[in-house]
Amino acid sequence: MKRIGPSALLVCAAVAAYLPSLSGRFIWNDADYVTAPALRSLHGLWRIWMEPGATQQYYPLLHSAFWIEHRLFGDRPLGYHVVTVLLHAASAVLFARVLLRLLPAGAARPAAWLAALVFALHPVNAESVAWITEQKNTLSLLFYLAAALAYLAFDEARRPRAYAAALALFVLSLLSKTVTATLPAALLVVFWWRRGRLSLRRDVLPLSPWLALGVAAGLFSSWVEKAYVGAQGPDFDLSAAGRALVAGRAACFYLANLAWPAGLNFVYPRWTVDPSSWRQWLFPIGVLAAGAALWALRRRSRAPLAAYLIFIGSLFPALGFVNLYGARYSWVWDHWQYLPDLPMIALGAAGLVAAWSLLPALRAAGPALAAAIAVVLGALTWSHCAMFSDEETLWRSTLARNPSCWMAYNNLAAQLLTEGRVDEAMADIRASLDLDPGNAAAHATLGYALCKQGRLAEAFAQYGRSLEIEPDNVLTLTNLGSALLQAGRVDEAIARYRRALALDAGLVKAREGLADAYLQAGRTDEAEAEFRRTLALDPGDVAARVNLGAALAQKGRVDDAISEFQAALALDPGYAPARIDLGNALLEAQRAGDAIGQFTRALELEPNSSAAHNGLGFALTMTGRTEEAVPHFRRALELDPNNAAAQRNLANALRGR
Repeated sequence: MKRIGPSALLVCAAVAAYLPSLSGRFIWNDADYVTAPALRSLHGLWRIWMEPGATQQYYPLLHSAFWIEHRLFGDRPLGYHVVTVLLHAASAVLFARVLLRLLPAGAARPAAWLAALVFALHPVNAESVAWITEQKNTLSLLFYLAAALAYLAFDEARRPRAYAAALALFVLSLLSKTVTATLPAALLVVFWWRRGRLSLRRDVLPLSPWLALGVAAGLFSSWVEKAYVGAQGPDFDLSAAGRALVAGRAACFYLANLAWPAGLNFVYPRWTVDPSSWRQWLFPIGVLAAGAALWALRRRSRAPLAAYLIFIGSLFPALGFVNLYGARYSWVWDHWQYLPDLPMIALGAAGLVAAWSLLPALRAAGPALAAAIAVVLGALTWSHCAMFSDEETLWRSTLARNPSCWMAYNNLAAQLLTEGRVDEAMADIRASLDLDPGNAAAHATLGYALCKQGRLAEAFAQYGRSLEIEPDNVLTLTNLGSALLQAGRVDEAIARYRRALALDAGLVKAREGLADAYLQAGRTDEAEAEFRRTLALDPGDVAARVNLGAALAQKGRVDDAISEFQAALALDPGYAPARIDLGNALLEAQRAGDAIGQFTRALELEPNSSAAHNGLGFALTMTGRTEEAVPHFRRALELDPNNAAAQRNLANALRGR
């Protein structure tokens, strides 16, 4: 019970602090991680493991977890949030277990649980826990700590089975996120701290395969980051001196955030790197000076130096020496310090416990002090979780703390456009371009907004400017194709869609757009083939199924078309366009009575649909109810004076009275 009690309290504290995150929605790039339609089948699971590029990053265990979660939770974010919070809480418990093995017996218990409590509740971790995408952090850390615990057990007993278990857990951590590749180096530092020296046979040789695996995984992950994620180009063109400046300042930034978590943000200002500025050199000099000072103090205690080395070493992948896509927006992110903070938290907790053990006045107040720390950190985390509640809140909160963030303006505009708030979006797009005129994403977003306003010529210019900057952006190519289709330039639209699909064959939106273009061009066989490919990628794509039905209807295969429309309505009974198309197909099949029911239901869903009024009127005419049909034809023309079919049907109805 003594072992279970603190763990249960720790889990309860973590869950309580993160309760606000459970109501959060999907934000920003969660769609890149919550399993894409093309990967939701068993074949998709195979692709997750065997096809680099099928997912944004090659973290197959992580994406397998998301694959399972999608089977359980679908597109409801609550389940994903619950899993992430529980993974974080479990990692906090494992962190305590690791420290209980490492710290001296007298101080171990209070220091271990205090460190775990600080880690569980520290607000700098909110980004990793409240943002579903960062389940890669919480999952990989769980395996990282489990591997460390298993290896420490092996180090004591030297049993092969313990070694195999530890190695397996380490591999699982690498398959979740490769930042965990730093574990074998961290273990070597731990053994140096405990024993004062490293033995080649006892310490180094057993971890050599781990080191090799870590290096290989790191190099492969770096290649994927460049080849598939896009971590290359002018934003990453830094000299060796520039990277040293980024590393020094980033390390200081993360230490400051850990010690004083005020002003936490999602996207921090991306500072200018200038090797000619002597002030910027103070950061790397300070990092080196701190290491030298701790080295000088190692004879009194090796613990501070060991914690510092593990902290810097674990941060190494995020210090600018390796290209990470997020550095395009900011050199530092809170989620990049999730794992590296552990040794510094452990050092701080051990130091605090040692201080109050030495001072009788503080000894009795120790539990109260720990509770106060928990309350303050938990309250800060609770408050910070609100930032991640939804897309608009995320970007507005980011801009309130970082008004120079062009990316936040652009992403806020994109969200507003999905809600039809075009005028508000235009202002944010302009703000993004004022901050960074060479921002391809904002030019593309502006093009999309101009299309919404029907200003197609201006939209084409913005899409063109975006593609000059990023010629292979598949989303921009796809949206340009949609704009060209909207303008009736079908052949040009087909070319853009084909280019997008040559770059990403699994892009559902581009494939569906290509199928629509073929349909408009009268190339019904090609349209049917593309719609079927779209549905193979995403069987739940209602619009693609409706359009496949339209293609079949154009080919005279009315019964097959009716089956597709009915299948679409089985997926989404409230999709009015499917009911209208089904009604028209039923009219073609001389089933006017059934068509009346479909058009009537469509009008219940969309009372101002000109097409539904016209269809219902025609169906009523076919059943001899001409007087009832006339008001529907008139209403169709009120809603759309250019509805030629309604004009013709009204004339015929009036003539036949």
